Amino acid sequence: MANHIENAKPEFQKALDRLDNDLKGLRSGRANAALVENIRVEAYGSTMELKSVAAISIPDAKTIQIEPWDKGLVKDVEKALIGANLGMTPNTAGTVIRLNLPQMTEETRKETVKAVRQKGEQAKIAIRNVRETVREILAKDEKAHVISEDDKFRLQEQLDKVVKEYNEKIDRLIAEKEEEVMAI
Repeated sequence: MANHIENAKPEFQKALDRLDNDLKGLRSGRANAALVENIRVEAYGSTMELKSVAAISIPDAKTIQIEPWDKGLVKDVEKALIGANLGMTPNTAGTVIRLNLPQMTEETRKETVKAVRQKGEQAKIAIRNVRETVREILAKDEKAHVISEDDKFRLQEQLDKVVKEYNEKIDRLIAEKEEEVMAI
């Protein structure tokens, strides 16, 4: 009976992990490899993620440094970075590409916070969808007399507690990212 809730926990966690990953890709005032690591690069006749073809490092708080492992890919990586519309122009020195993060304006900070909240809301929607699926399963089990009505309500309370925990985790992630973005 409580199996349905346990079976749903990985789905709840997946929504939380997706949010965490999405938030890492949003620009704050500091350089972060997650801003560029998933950019698609044309390499060897197919498209690959930047992290698969280059070393990405952060030499200081405002710079992302990219060094392709294959020196012949420098132009392809540079082209992919320009096409990604990051708001930064790649500076190439030999085989090393540097991206200097411009100072965030108040307007860009507010836009980023808005994006953070939207991603948080998407995560909460994913949690609600999983919750509704479990509720439907519980209702079917009750209708089929697999569980009693009391069991159904008890399990729904347990489910609501789990959902509340995950929503609180989402709220914490959002608050941390907003604080990071708004810090000057």
